[in-house]
Amino acid sequence: MQIWQMQEAKSRLSEVVKKAERDGPQEITVHGRSVAVVLSRSDYDRLAGTGESLASFIRRSPLAGTEDIDFPRDLSLTRESSL
Repeated sequence: MQIWQMQEAKSRLSEVVKKAERDGPQEITVHGRSVAVVLSRSDYDRLAGTGESLASFIRRSPLAGTEDIDFPRDLSLTRESSL
C-alpha cells in the first residue's frame, strides 16, 4: 500500500484514485498519522458485502425448506467455574 501525505494526495487526487484502482488501497496520512484509505470501487463492494439480510441469505440456501435436518445436541454437563 502506498502512503501519501494529505497535501500530496490533494494535489494528485486523480493519480491516487487511478493507483487505488490499479494497485490497491492507498493510505493518506496527516502529520505522519494514518487518517484515510482510498479504495477502488470493486474493493469497497467486496468489503461492504451484499447488504442482504441474514434471513434472505438463509432463504436462498439449498437446504431451505428441508425438514429432516438433524442437529445433534451436546448433552454433556457444563463445567464448574468459580466466580
